[in-house]
Amino acid sequence: MNIPDNQQLQEYRARAVAWLAEHASRYSGAARQGLSFEEDVALGRKWQALKAEHGYAAITLPKEYGGAGCSELEKIIFCEEEMRYDLPLAYFGISLGNPVPIMLRYAPEEYRRRLAPPAIRGEQIWCQLFSEPSAGSDLAALRLKAERKEDGWVLNGQKVWTSWAQLADWGVVVARTDPTVPKHAGLTYFFLDMKSPGITVRPIRRLVNDPDLNEVFFDNVFVPDVQRLGGVGEGFKVAVETLMIERYAVTDESGYGPTLEAFIDLARNTRINGVPALQDGEVRAAIAQAFIERQGLRSIHRRAITAMAAGKMPGPEGAIRKLLLGRTRQRLGALAVDLLGADGVRMDEHASSLRDFTRSYMDPILRIAGGTDEVLVNTLAERILGLPQDYRPDKGLPFNQS
Repeated sequence: MNIPDNQQLQEYRARAVAWLAEHASRYSGAARQGLSFEEDVALGRKWQALKAEHGYAAITLPKEYGGAGCSELEKIIFCEEEMRYDLPLAYFGISLGNPVPIMLRYAPEEYRRRLAPPAIRGEQIWCQLFSEPSAGSDLAALRLKAERKEDGWVLNGQKVWTSWAQLADWGVVVARTDPTVPKHAGLTYFFLDMKSPGITVRPIRRLVNDPDLNEVFFDNVFVPDVQRLGGVGEGFKVAVETLMIERYAVTDESGYGPTLEAFIDLARNTRINGVPALQDGEVRAAIAQAFIERQGLRSIHRRAITAMAAGKMPGPEGAIRKLLLGRTRQRLGALAVDLLGADGVRMDEHASSLRDFTRSYMDPILRIAGGTDEVLVNTLAERILGLPQDYRPDKGLPFNQS
């Protein structure tokens, strides 16, 4: 399915293009060069606030909470145009892509009205506390403990690989509230103030030296029961809803990292044996394969967006998009690094995410975040093809006996 080419959407795109042309250059490209991390975050907050003022910050969220109240189709259109610029978007993608929509679905009305608007304006940032040292792909194996105490819960344990936790004001977290039942049934989902006493955030430095990942420690952290999202023991169900959204958020029409068009530009302007690389058979084959895969992924994405616009949650088919897009991007990144020669091993701070093939190749986070390739293959096999499940010796056993 393609986005309907009707007059209303054409006019929306024209307004978005004109608005971005007027404002985006002050927050992108050269405006970011030489900035420290803190300065880039501050610039991102200004861009987010400007988008919120003009109705582009949370296009699909309800107007009563600060969103624009538009459809997923308008969101796709704006993302397509916004991704033409190298803007400081990363700091707010998780907030508005996963935690805030889930909070709006389950939280009491008082919290919805209090917390959504500042997140949309970029004044507050949310993080997502899922993975642990012993629970990554197998999320249900997590060990962060939540014990019931009067009108709330006390959390003890650790999370890891938490993006932007050092910036976060609020977070969503899954914890184990009952170790005496099977692992999937003993989890509960909360949201919490990241400035609560007992929370310690420590940065994790990666090969590409990006400052986004952290480990987070909980030492007797109190969370009121009113900040529980879903029922006690329903945490895995709510977490799956979040991950289904994430697999479309991180693989939406904007994609992640360099675009196919950027690779074509690189091949056109790079020479092999005295002629443009675009004339090389291997390069042309890679472009053709990536284009074929992109068209298929786009079709799957548009069908899912149509379902979401009708109020349905994304299904397991999101695994197909995420699996293929991650592999395609890393494959193109590897070929681009070869074409770049010595420049292919150089990474500049705040380099354009649209054209930084080295970072895309050396830091293939898309193949891990939101579900590893192996987990996605199992999801496709079991939930779409109906194949027998993997052998799970702990299935049905209480968590404290597995």
